[in-house]
Amino acid sequence: MAIELTVTKGELIFQEGDRGEGFYIVAAGKIKVFKMSFEGKEQILHIYGPGHIFGEVPVFQGTSFPASAMALEPSTILFLPRQAFVRQIEKSPALAMNMLADLSRRLREFTVQIENLSLKEVPARLAAYILTLIQEEAEQSQKIALPPKSLPPAGVSLPVSKVQLASLIGTTPETISRVLKKMDLGGFIKTEGKKILILDIEGLEELSHTGRL
Repeated sequence: MAIELTVTKGELIFQEGDRGEGFYIVAAGKIKVFKMSFEGKEQILHIYGPGHIFGEVPVFQGTSFPASAMALEPSTILFLPRQAFVRQIEKSPALAMNMLADLSRRLREFTVQIENLSLKEVPARLAAYILTLIQEEAEQSQKIALPPKSLPPAGVSLPVSKVQLASLIGTTPETISRVLKKMDLGGFIKTEGKKILILDIEGLEELSHTGRL
């Protein structure tokens, strides 16, 4: 039932308010889901890579998309029409359970994101984001979820620009640069362009809670 689509960098996949006729899966590339304020300020909600589902809320509500989606790089996505997918769910209850599990995970992510944006300082938000990158790389390579403390020192690469990262965690690119430098001087990480070597993962985890550099 899936329709393969190719999108270019900067191409809008859907816009907030568009009628949701189906949902999407990232096959290759990178997609951002975002909202725009009346003043034109962008707030990135999610950045998705291969294997991630997005735009699925209207599938169950039969309404419009609550946010917009755009390709951050040339990407291949799969479009699954709503009606065909609903019929498939009726035939396969296990598929419905998998979708519920994914939506529950997404709700937890939103809860953490709201907590970070409203209650935590920028160093804590950035440390939490870096730990999330480590976790995602570990899951992709080992196919299991590990708590941050059990992960060995490793290197991760920022998957987005500082401008996009600033929009994701609610700050400015200049602040991102300053905090990364302080984390480097504090012995938590070592930065080489977009590459980040983790030197003190327990300290990074503590920083994600306290925000004290």
